[in-house]
Amino acid sequence: MQRLFGTDGVRGIAGTGLSCQMAYDLGRAGAHVLTDGAHHPKILVGRDTRISGQMLESALCAGICSTGAKVLLVDVMPTPAIAYLTRKYNADAGVVISASHNPMEYNGIKFFNSKGYKLSDEIEDRIQSIIDNGCREVEVATGAHVGGIEDMKHAEDDYIDYLVSLNNTDLSTIKVAIDCANGAASSIAPKLLDRLNVQYVAIFDHPNGININDNCGSTHMENLSALVRDTKCDIGLAFDGDADRMLAVDENGELIDGDQIMAIFAREMMKDNTLKDNTLVATVMSNLGLTIFAREAGINMEVTKVGDRYVLEKMIEKGYSLGGEQSGHIIFLNDNTTGDGVLSGLRLLEALAKNSCQSSKLSGIMSRLPQVLVNVTVSEKKKHEYGNDKEIADRIDSLDKKYAGSGRVLIRPSGTENLVRVMIEGVDQDVIKQDAESLAELIKKNLV
Repeated sequence: MQRLFGTDGVRGIAGTGLSCQMAYDLGRAGAHVLTDGAHHPKILVGRDTRISGQMLESALCAGICSTGAKVLLVDVMPTPAIAYLTRKYNADAGVVISASHNPMEYNGIKFFNSKGYKLSDEIEDRIQSIIDNGCREVEVATGAHVGGIEDMKHAEDDYIDYLVSLNNTDLSTIKVAIDCANGAASSIAPKLLDRLNVQYVAIFDHPNGININDNCGSTHMENLSALVRDTKCDIGLAFDGDADRMLAVDENGELIDGDQIMAIFAREMMKDNTLKDNTLVATVMSNLGLTIFAREAGINMEVTKVGDRYVLEKMIEKGYSLGGEQSGHIIFLNDNTTGDGVLSGLRLLEALAKNSCQSSKLSGIMSRLPQVLVNVTVSEKKKHEYGNDKEIADRIDSLDKKYAGSGRVLIRPSGTENLVRVMIEGVDQDVIKQDAESLAELIKKNLV
C-alpha cells in the first residue's frame, strides 16, 4: 500500500486526490491516535485561504467530532500559528489544512502533536493503518458524547501578541514591502507591522479563494522586486501560501534567498550568544557559499536531507537553536516548533535595524555560487527510479566526476509533487545550465 503521508502531511488535488471522505477519515483516525487517553480531548484546526479549505475543514471537523473530541476552530491562520496556538490552548493536537506554496487546486492536511511538532513517521503510519482498516477500531460518539466546535475568535490576536512580545528593536525607521501571496499572512503580517510602527506597502494581500500563490509570494519574486524599487523600500519580504517560509529582496530588488537569510541570522545569534554550540542546521540543497561563509565565520554546520522536518529532527536531537532551508523555511527552535515566515521576516527587519546598513550589505556577508535547478515532471510511480536506470545513473556519475572539487550534482524526487529535481552547482552559470537541462531531458525521456 502506497504511503498516504508525504514529507509534509497528506496532499493532493482537493476533491479528488484529497477528497472529503479522506478528510473525514483523517479527522477520525487522527483524533483517535493523538488524543488517546485524554479526558476531554481538544484539537485545534486552521486553514489557509484556498477555496477548498472550508469544504475540507467541514469534513475534517466532522470526523474529529464523531470521536467525541472538541474542535478549536481558528479559521485562516499561518501554519506556524497552528503550532504555537496548539501549545497555548493546551490542545491535544493541531491540524492545518493547506498545500503551502502549491497551486490553488491542491490542498493538504498536516498534523501537529500537543507540543506543536510535526508527527513522526511511526505515528503517521499508525493513522494510515487505521484508515486502511476502515476506521473500524475508532468508536463513534453518540448523544452528549459527540464533540462540539468552538470558534476561537481571538486566535489571530493571540498569535500577533506573541510575535510582538519577541521583538525588542525599534523598527520605525525601516520601510518594507510585503507580498502576502494572497494566503494566510494577508491579515496577520500587515497587522503585525502596524503594531510595531513599521512603514510598509503590501501587495497580494486580498485573497479570494482562488488567487493564493498565483504568480505571487515566495515562488514568484518579480513583483516584489519591482515594488521595492518603485517605492524605494529598504527591503521586501515575500511569504508563501501558509506563511511557513519567507524570502526577501534587497533595496535594489535583488533576491536574498534562504541561505543568505540563515547566514544573517547565524551571525546575529553568534553576537547575542544565542546560537547553540555555534551551529547552524541546513540541508544538502543549501548553496556551497553558505558552507564557505560558515567556515570563515567560525560557525559549525550540520547538514540533513531535504525537508524542514529533517532539519527539525536534527535540531531537537542536538538542542540547536537555528536551522532552515534555502527555500526560506527557517526554524528558531527557542521561539516556535516549525518554520515561521512571519517571525523570520520580523527577525530580518531587526537585523537590518541593528546593523544600520542597506539590506544588500547585510545579505552580502554570503556569496552564492551559481546554481541551477530544473524540475522534471514524471509519473508518481517512477519518480524514485532514476537511480535504477543505467543511462541516467551513468550520466549522473559522469557529472559527479566533472564537478568534483568545484561544484556538485544533486538529484532528488519531490516529496509533495510528481517531480524529480535536478540541481547542479558550479563556477560557470552557462555550463551548469546546459548540463542540468541535458540531464533533465534524459530523465524525462526515460521516466515518463
